[in-house]
Amino acid sequence: MGKLGYLAMDSTNEALIQSDFNEIGVAMKKLANHAFHLSAGLGFGTTFFKFFASFSAIYLLILDRTNWRTNMLTSLLVPYIFLSLPAVLFSFLRGEFGKWVTFIGIVLRLFFPRYYPNWMEMPGSLLLLLVVAPGFIAYTIRDGLSGVFICLGIGCYLLQEHIRASGGFRNSFTKSNGVSNTVGIILLLVYPIWRLVLYFL
Repeated sequence: MGKLGYLAMDSTNEALIQSDFNEIGVAMKKLANHAFHLSAGLGFGTTFFKFFASFSAIYLLILDRTNWRTNMLTSLLVPYIFLSLPAVLFSFLRGEFGKWVTFIGIVLRLFFPRYYPNWMEMPGSLLLLLVVAPGFIAYTIRDGLSGVFICLGIGCYLLQEHIRASGGFRNSFTKSNGVSNTVGIILLLVYPIWRLVLYFL
């Protein structure tokens, strides 16, 4: 009887241990699944905000070349685009395609200045910066925290200059073209703020 009781107790312990291991396995799968979704979501968010910020800066650059015409230092948008451009576009423009386009632009500028319009100065400068930037700036600073702080500084500077030029915060939303310009500049701040929040979380 004692032997039968010992065997029964031993099989019960085995069942309990097996049940615990099953629960640990399920918990580990859930943890891995949640970690994957969280990291994928944050990565997607960073890429999305990079695209958003880059296109906002390009939009503001186009506005400045066409009908905005302010006294602000809008040439700061060129390094902003350089620092916030998503990796896919950055690699594409830094590669052979970007080199050829930059080469053609320089040839036009040097030998056929009549065919090189004024509005091409900023995009040409951006392509030149993308192609010739040293690896330390192109990868270490651009992908690091210092690049994020530079983007944040440029966004804050442009916002306060725009508000000052508009005659106050309220006027920056009520003047003609004020809303689109102000919103475009505010959107420049979204990407660096998002990166800083992720960094300090």
